[in-house]
Amino acid sequence: MSSRSRRSEGSLLRGTLTTFRRRCGKPSCHCATGEPHESPALAYTEGGRTKTLTLAEADVTEVVAALARFQAARAELERAADAGIAALRARRGR
Repeated sequence: MSSRSRRSEGSLLRGTLTTFRRRCGKPSCHCATGEPHESPALAYTEGGRTKTLTLAEADVTEVVAALARFQAARAELERAADAGIAALRARRGR
């Protein structure tokens, strides 16, 4: 296993996997008159602004897994918070 794989094995990412479409600006490129270039990208918010991080195709599987881990962790935190509120209400007799 590479050090990169070990490092990212349990990482979390928030955001959305999307497809970034753009024209490169070269007049002789097929994108000038046809379909734009496409690449996978991670869209996320930072400081109230949406940012986009272009990904290599090789990173997509890793990013999808990290996004899923984030969603699972977020759901678990929500369940724990709901249980905490229920316990507090029960102690207070409400």
